[in-house]
Amino acid sequence: MDAYELITRNADEVVTDEEVRELAEDPAGKRVYVGYEPSGVLHLGHLLTANKLIDLQNAGMEVVVLLADVHAYLNGKGSFEEIRETAEQMQAQFTAYGLEEENTEFVYGSEFQLDEEYTLDLHELELSTTMNRAQRAMAELQSGETAKVSHLVYPLMQALDIEYLDLDLAVGGLDQRKVHMLAREELPELEYEARPCLHTPIVADLTSGEGKMSSSEGVTISMEDSTEDIEEKVNSAFCPPTRDPEGDLENPVLELFEYHVFPRFDEVIVERPEKYGGDLTYEEYETLAADLESGELHPADAKGTLASYLDELIAPGREKLRELRS
Repeated sequence: MDAYELITRNADEVVTDEEVRELAEDPAGKRVYVGYEPSGVLHLGHLLTANKLIDLQNAGMEVVVLLADVHAYLNGKGSFEEIRETAEQMQAQFTAYGLEEENTEFVYGSEFQLDEEYTLDLHELELSTTMNRAQRAMAELQSGETAKVSHLVYPLMQALDIEYLDLDLAVGGLDQRKVHMLAREELPELEYEARPCLHTPIVADLTSGEGKMSSSEGVTISMEDSTEDIEEKVNSAFCPPTRDPEGDLENPVLELFEYHVFPRFDEVIVERPEKYGGDLTYEEYETLAADLESGELHPADAKGTLASYLDELIAPGREKLRELRS
């Protein structure tokens, strides 16, 4: 796999392809980031972008993880002391999951977002950005929540972070697309360079195949989960014998194989008794998905295998959490 294929693997969108191809010609030393609001325990949403960061490290890029403590404060997630403690736990989980500690720069937002130069640039963005434009870039509010001024400032800071972290590439889930487009539009107004972006997919809700897998709604899998928890959640997952369910539904079991398992394992082995055809070995996602569609791979066998591989990925972080809490 060449550098471009590794950098863009499993990306839902590349903005722009030309800019990213140019990066891929000489990726060594190029800086890429994802920002995470400290929220406690890592779940599959965090780990999807972490998988992409691991790809980018393997391509030779320098990874920056922004532990966005000021953003969390603006979002009402507690005092700075409480948020910093949560961020420290998240950092330990990321390295346990597989990010190379020596090649990952962890940065707290408060290390630069409270400086005078940043603050003045933020005010410049506030002057040049309309209320409507900032609202379009805002994260979706929880049901019943009222928009505050902090919600409008939040995406402006995310845009400015891309400049102040001296990045060559910004990565986020597809739900960060509006923020990255805001950055590409508004940073040149401050005479800063617009950066390319990669957006990872949004995995569907585990039990319904609809919408978005979320830690605040529905069921997700996190580093707190035991082996038994993971098995129970995956076994109850929506998994029709097709990769393309009718309507707006997705197959979350296949999505987790595609975005979480195959990027981290050279092969996937489905263990089956000889009377049911014996073991199946897969080196690529497409073959597994095709076998599910044809009936060669039963959904129950797919679920059992998925639970096993997810547990292997999560186990080091689960152990790290136990150490931190003991």
